[in-house]
Amino acid sequence: MSANLTPDQLHSIKGQLDLVLLALETLVGIGSEAILDQAKSLQLDTLLSDRVNLWRLRQSSPLRKGQGRKKLDVDEARALVLITAQLAGQHQQAIHQAVTALEKATVNGSPPHRVAILGDYLDRFSNTYTERMEADVKPQTLERLAFQLLIDLLFYSGGGGPQRLWQALLERAE
Repeated sequence: MSANLTPDQLHSIKGQLDLVLLALETLVGIGSEAILDQAKSLQLDTLLSDRVNLWRLRQSSPLRKGQGRKKLDVDEARALVLITAQLAGQHQQAIHQAVTALEKATVNGSPPHRVAILGDYLDRFSNTYTERMEADVKPQTLERLAFQLLIDLLFYSGGGGPQRLWQALLERAE
């Protein structure tokens, strides 16, 4: 994981990481306590010590309403990548189940939101996104984003998840 990131790249990474965490939160119902517990188990609690610190870090996302002044540094980005991939791995079965349901709905030509697990995820994702994020996004765009993040989570939940997530963040930041 390269430490030579530009401020613009870190800015982009902040937003992307926040979206991935948002997708994970809304799919499996994790909250700040799960993130902080994972930080502690990975011995990253010096970077993410409490809810206020985590909130400030997440609030630094350029996509957030009322974004704070907190800047994300490379160590914090790395910590969030490790935590996110670890949490995704812990919930791999639920992620896989949702992606499988999405694949089936797509193959059958049926609306994904009519599948219970996908409809619930999409509702929670859309509501949480609208509540927290600055941009006013069309429902179709938000649905595509939610399902793309769901598919991405499957890749981050397996072996090499942290490296895959970091690589994806770097590619999207360019």
